[in-house]
Amino acid sequence: MRFAVYVAPPPDEPLAGLAASWLGRDAWTGHAVERPAAVSPGPAVVARLTAEPRRYGFHGTMKPPFRLAADLDAPRLRGTFADFCEGRAPVRIAALRLARIGAFFALVPDGDAPALDALAADVVRAFDAFRAPATAAETARRRPERLSPRQRGYLETWGYPYVFEEFRFHMTLTGPVPEAEQGEVERVLQAVFAPVIGKPLAVDALCLFVEPDPPGDFVVDMSAPLAGG
Repeated sequence: MRFAVYVAPPPDEPLAGLAASWLGRDAWTGHAVERPAAVSPGPAVVARLTAEPRRYGFHGTMKPPFRLAADLDAPRLRGTFADFCEGRAPVRIAALRLARIGAFFALVPDGDAPALDALAADVVRAFDAFRAPATAAETARRRPERLSPRQRGYLETWGYPYVFEEFRFHMTLTGPVPEAEQGEVERVLQAVFAPVIGKPLAVDALCLFVEPDPPGDFVVDMSAPLAGG
């Protein structure tokens, strides 16, 4: 079993519905979602391009997936999660935009989001005691030989290279897209997510996701409002 702390729009928000339809799965229910038959470049191609993010569910990472430390359990994690959220204030992303990050596409803040970055840093610190140390195989999957010295240091200390100064909030929409397909995929994503691109996103809750049987699908375990002042 693995847990993760994510930002995920609630199921009644338009962004959640658009993303579930695009990815083909709703992490709130755990159920598959049928894509529109007319979606370009075709349901089979979209299924291939979204295979990786579909398993994780639509989200923005605050604390990446981790196994629980041997002396801790899920009820204690849930209690700490609820307490943490109760003491933190909500933040607001002024606008979303579509971005290509390397070979994959994601929705990202359009401009700096210092309050969101600070919240992510707090999450990393607050829940690291619950994280079991990374195995050699888990560390190897992060390709440490390709990381900067600072990123390798963060990987060793925090189990993930993209924290603090290296953190860039993003809500993943695809896995790696072949270069020849990137132009068409970008056009499709701009059209599919047009109702939310350029619009604000309120981050007024965090979600604890769980992967019951790795490697498997992540689902929402609980959501808690950011209720601080």
